[in-house]
Amino acid sequence: MVVTTVQVHVKPEDINDFIEISRMNHLNSIKEPHNCRFDILQSTTDKSVFLLYEAYETAEDAAAHKTTTHYNTWRETVAPWMAEPRTGTPYTSICP
Repeated sequence: MVVTTVQVHVKPEDINDFIEISRMNHLNSIKEPHNCRFDILQSTTDKSVFLLYEAYETAEDAAAHKTTTHYNTWRETVAPWMAEPRTGTPYTSICP
């Protein structure tokens, strides 16, 4: 399993819109054939900080996610709402 975490810092005035469009991305991402998990987390100490946890069976499956309409719509929509560029960190799952 391949996991990517994406940290996103959103401008305060765009938090609600970010949550709404991210929820749509989540609902479509979990329908992808090789998606194992797609979580959206919001910091309890700073409501403008989010962590996306994306797990796919293979690196190719994770790459295929980035070609989907729902991902590209999300990426283009949220870009102006970012307080700073988002950062993604890839991982290989040890357990499970």
